[in-house]
Amino acid sequence: MTTTRSGRIVLDPFVGDLDGESARLRAAGPLAEVELPGGVPVLAVTRHAEARQLLTDRRLVKDITVWSAWQRGEIPEDWPLIGLANPGRSMLTVDGEDHRRLRALVAQALTPRRVEMLRERVGELTVGLLDALAAHTPDEVVDLKAEFAYPLPMYVVSELMGIDAADHPRLKVLFEKFFSTQTPPEEVGATLMELGGMMRQVVEARRAAPGDDLTSALILASEDGDRLTDEEIVNTLQLMIAAGHETTISLIVNAVVNLSAHPGQLALVQEGKAGWDAVVEETLRWSTPTSHVLIRFATEDIPVGDKVLAQGDALIVSHAAIGRDEEAHGPTAGAFDLTRSPNRHLAFGHGPHVCPGAALSRLEAGVALPALYGRFPGLRLAVAPSELRNKPVVTQNDLYALPVRLGETARSE
Repeated sequence: MTTTRSGRIVLDPFVGDLDGESARLRAAGPLAEVELPGGVPVLAVTRHAEARQLLTDRRLVKDITVWSAWQRGEIPEDWPLIGLANPGRSMLTVDGEDHRRLRALVAQALTPRRVEMLRERVGELTVGLLDALAAHTPDEVVDLKAEFAYPLPMYVVSELMGIDAADHPRLKVLFEKFFSTQTPPEEVGATLMELGGMMRQVVEARRAAPGDDLTSALILASEDGDRLTDEEIVNTLQLMIAAGHETTISLIVNAVVNLSAHPGQLALVQEGKAGWDAVVEETLRWSTPTSHVLIRFATEDIPVGDKVLAQGDALIVSHAAIGRDEEAHGPTAGAFDLTRSPNRHLAFGHGPHVCPGAALSRLEAGVALPALYGRFPGLRLAVAPSELRNKPVVTQNDLYALPVRLGETARSE
């Protein structure tokens, strides 16, 4: 559970009560003093308005060398979150012109038109996974995360980036270690090295045999004079795979949990009184897939409310707290409500570093969820919502498993 130490809110590395922890963060004000796993102190922005302001503030940068604690040698190389705080040179860790250059190349592959062209393929993959689920009996307990919510986005992002499906099992293991707060210190470096090695193998394979994928496009751009180094290509590939599947897995899982826990809201959708787009957006707000985003660093003092983010301080963005901010969403911010309008949230970030894959994630969930409930309209949780357990990942709102009973398959008309 969340505790306090020296006036700081200590984030629970096991994520035992994310809702309660988020409420305590909001109560601490727009800028809360927190402690990350490993005893690392940072500050967290917890309110919608202040987060929007800070996410566009040029005094906050991604360069870890600005961090005073890093300069003093207080952040060990085997810190469990080092791969998220200092993941190497990519569009996640640079600012200004370098960021625009790297992001533009990724954005070319994820334009609204190109994302929409993926709809048919996402639909095909969804139908295949639903066909496999239909082999289960109606009352059999099925892990919907393992059999549906995980493979769909992993297949999609792998095809987008040119990853062989044979690599999926090992990537699953490595990314679980990458995100977890419980990865043993002696395994942190080895995990990062193996992930980097796998990404370099993909780059080498695509360089030898280019395809219609983003990795090949990044390689071609570097050869055409866009000055991408192999390090930037490898790190961008790793970033896109990590962000491209984890967020969508949690979005699909959380939507199913929310609809199961709020049958009245599910009825609105099944009766046509609310759309599946509302399910996606309210899930993004109310149970955002990304609980805390690491890290930005202040190049000078920045006032936030009645506090100051001092030069050299590190800032995390606490999306789980921000999503239920009553100042932004009114007195019903704590309710899951598909009729909420407007529904402006920050689940995919804001400003220059807003998630470039947001449209793709929305498309995947927007295809997967209606198809899932269309095939299995009686789908329900096999356990009480209180029995679902979060994985020990402070950055992701991620469950170990999603046990459900599918119920009868819908009859064809």
